[in-house]
Amino acid sequence: MRLLTLVALLAAGPALADVSMFRMPSGNIECTIGTGEGPSDLACVIFERGGAPAAPPPAGCGAGWGHRFMMWGRGPVQLQCGAPGMPGLGPEHDFAYGRALDFRDIFCQSSRNGLECRNADGHGFFLSRARQSVF
Repeated sequence: MRLLTLVALLAAGPALADVSMFRMPSGNIECTIGTGEGPSDLACVIFERGGAPAAPPPAGCGAGWGHRFMMWGRGPVQLQCGAPGMPGLGPEHDFAYGRALDFRDIFCQSSRNGLECRNADGHGFFLSRARQSVF
């Protein structure tokens, strides 16, 4: 009886987070955004990139640096160590060029030049095959 009550209470409660995924039409950048209670969080991966990484790699992170970007609704962007992996989202998740998405405290703009996202504090990143930057 207690187990059934617990299951009913958990099922009746509100969802704690909503997760959405999108990718640039080129298929070279994929992102996951989490919204819900508390600040939003955004994680983006760029699969093929050129030029210098947006920040120097930390000690112990050689190959795979400069592909993974993480940001919350407030605070600075963080780059994560790790290879980009393989693209996995289908065309139904395309974030068309010229569109903007507002996730409460994270805003992203898509253009043919690349993807720019910023948070409520003004921190953010720009990603394109040719250039990546963090601000």
